[in-house]
Amino acid sequence: MNNKRINRISEEIRKVVSNLLFNGLKDPRINHMATITSVEVTRDLSFANIYISVLGDDLEKENTILGLESAKGFIRKEIGNRVDLRHVPEPKFHLDESIENAMHMAKLIDEINKQNQGHRGNEDE
Repeated sequence: MNNKRINRISEEIRKVVSNLLFNGLKDPRINHMATITSVEVTRDLSFANIYISVLGDDLEKENTILGLESAKGFIRKEIGNRVDLRHVPEPKFHLDESIENAMHMAKLIDEINKQNQGHRGNEDE
């Protein structure tokens, strides 16, 4: 199948699921600070791998994924209603920790830069 079409479908599914996160899902387990980072649809349109970033501790992340898993049928039905597809892909939710990893790396780089500035200050004296 055409890569452009797969990318368009992935983007449409991302929009639908993002909208559902903010407006449609009432499960209290789902953290209100959850965002969809990306969606990758398989070439045969059988699965939609949905990557979720959750701001919070590990328990909130786990609960959000559990809440989304329990609402999988509703989410699939809404994707089918809002995106014109012959076969609606089954959503699979994955936790995306890339944002947190990037924040951790930035923090480490800042600490190293501060240490280097401290050592340079001692050398000048």
